Amino acid sequence: MTVLSRLLAIAVLLALAGTSLVHAAEPKQRPNVVLMMSDDQGWGETGYNGHPHLKTPVLDTMAAAGLRLDRFYAASPICTPTRASCMTGRHANRSGAFGAGWSIRPQEVTVAQLMKKAGYRTAHFGKWHIGAVKKDSPLSPQKLGFDENLSHDNFFEMNPGLSRNGEASQVIEGEGSEVLVKEALAFARKVKKEDKPFFIVIWFGSPHTPYFGYPADIAPYSKLGPNISKRFAEITAMDRAIGMFRKGLDDIGERHNTLLWFNSDNGITIEGIPKAERKHLYNGNLKGRKSRLDEGGLLVPAIIEWPAVIRTPRRNSIACVTSDILPTLIDIVGVDYPYPARPLDGISLKSMIIDGSMQERPKPFGAWTYNIRPQMNNEPWFADKEASRMITYTAQQEASQARSEEEKKWYFKNHKHPQALNRFTGGKAVWIGNQYKLTVQYKADSEGIALYDLQKDPGERTNIAEQHPDTVQEMHKALKAWQASVENSLIGADYK
Repeated sequence: MTVLSRLLAIAVLLALAGTSLVHAAEPKQRPNVVLMMSDDQGWGETGYNGHPHLKTPVLDTMAAAGLRLDRFYAASPICTPTRASCMTGRHANRSGAFGAGWSIRPQEVTVAQLMKKAGYRTAHFGKWHIGAVKKDSPLSPQKLGFDENLSHDNFFEMNPGLSRNGEASQVIEGEGSEVLVKEALAFARKVKKEDKPFFIVIWFGSPHTPYFGYPADIAPYSKLGPNISKRFAEITAMDRAIGMFRKGLDDIGERHNTLLWFNSDNGITIEGIPKAERKHLYNGNLKGRKSRLDEGGLLVPAIIEWPAVIRTPRRNSIACVTSDILPTLIDIVGVDYPYPARPLDGISLKSMIIDGSMQERPKPFGAWTYNIRPQMNNEPWFADKEASRMITYTAQQEASQARSEEEKKWYFKNHKHPQALNRFTGGKAVWIGNQYKLTVQYKADSEGIALYDLQKDPGERTNIAEQHPDTVQEMHKALKAWQASVENSLIGADYK
């Protein structure tokens, strides 16, 4: 062998060795994906965001090691619409899921259906609240893409009553968050044996009122008051359950290549907290709370872990929203959205997650609390009312023992919208960009407009609309165009 041929052979061997090393360092082509969501946890209700009392060591560790999203928004300041946005990538008003106890429509495409198409085994555990969980509901988890589920129509507490795969509710003893995590880990172990990736959605019932907790979880906060101590105990227990889940993934060798995305469904609430105890609530001096479109009602804690890819800690202040979840995940796993002409309100955050190359959001997004009163008189979307009946109950509902069985029935609402509106006389909308936030309050004969510079004024203390008329005009025009698109979806045009 000549010297030249030896050198060529060595070069080939080195190239092959280098290739194998690169491949060994890369994650699997398709990561496992886990979505976790808390219920009514405010942006400031974590240790890493500066809470003066609350202890969240697991979330703090995740924030310190993964991708911390400091400007992550719920698509709505209320639970059901936000959950709809997570599942569909679309603002909930497009499908008529205007508020708590309203459902989406079965024509919507969910992230679970798309992940299943990509070869994932799928499961949902916990709060559902975008339609009835019973098996003959067109909006049950299984009808919307989940292979398995242990779910509740609404929220739940300790010793939750949950429906397994749409069957009658069964009480499962234990702390609510831990119950879900144990079920999710059992599913992950099973899927690992099948040599398939898993897509798991864990929607906790905590810290939604009414508040319950183990005495040991309540004790560290007992001096703050009997009600708020239980709220904080629920967050403490949920934090511990998340730690149990991460350890469980470690135990089966799957945490390295699992994308775990945690966030809350809306901003902080004062529900169930007497005035005397509210001084101990902390939300980073943000204005507003649950049900309001102020930052305090929309901004939520959010963290993404994916050790195989996010190898060094990162913080990001790009405006992101729960509607981004679907487009991001299908971009990562490589499956197309089946209706290209159907508008999505979210964008893919893949480049932000993979290498941090995304520097700002390419387009703003909207949030809109719709005036739902006129909708109540419209024809129901489902001719069969029973299709929307809940079969699991909250502690408050179960406590209504004095009512008859018929009176205790609860139903999800959704109504047809025969004609798109071009003028609104109630509700409120916002248009959120990288720097500015436009707020429009719809009144009977006028619109109240405010503009905030969120980079300088995250607490929304100073309305600068008069100083920036061109920005107001541009953002208002874009907001109106978006609302026209939403109205077009609401009448059902996307389903034709």
